[in-house]
Formats: sequence, structure tokens, C-alpha cells
Amino acid sequence: MNEQRANPQAAGEQSAQGRCVCHEFLDHVREVIGVSPEVKQHLANSRVEFLKAVRQVIDDRIERLSRQGQPGTKIAVD
Repeated sequence: MNEQRANPQAAGEQSAQGRCVCHEFLDHVREVIGVSPEVKQHLANSRVEFLKAVRQVIDDRIERLSRQGQPGTKIAVD
């Protein structure tokens, strides 16, 4: 959060793109306890892995819905 206060233009760009919950959590941890560069890297990696997990859930759901097929309507042809 302190990064946003220091650079208002960057803060505007980030808010336009949206911030994920993981990034908000990371900012809160930094603010409350401070973290080493190694911890920052682990948290950044975990954010990517979390987003990959969400993507996989969505892909699995799409696959399941695609396999079910769409019910059709019978039309009489002369």
C-alpha cells in the first residue's frame, strides 16, 4: 500500500487493472510485519499458483459442461 501512496500514477494504473486478493494480502503482511526478499518471492509465486488453480477449476468446469452435450429439439421434416 505504501507503494501506491508513493507513486499516485502507478496506483491509478493498478486500480484500473484491478488487484487480486493475494496481492492485497501481500501488502498487508508487508505493512504489518515486514518481509525479506525471499518471503516476497515466495508470496509472489504463491499468487501465481493460486491464479493457476482458479484457471484449472474454470477449465475443468468448461470441460464437464462440454461433455454433457446440449439437448436438442426435434423438428419434423416433410
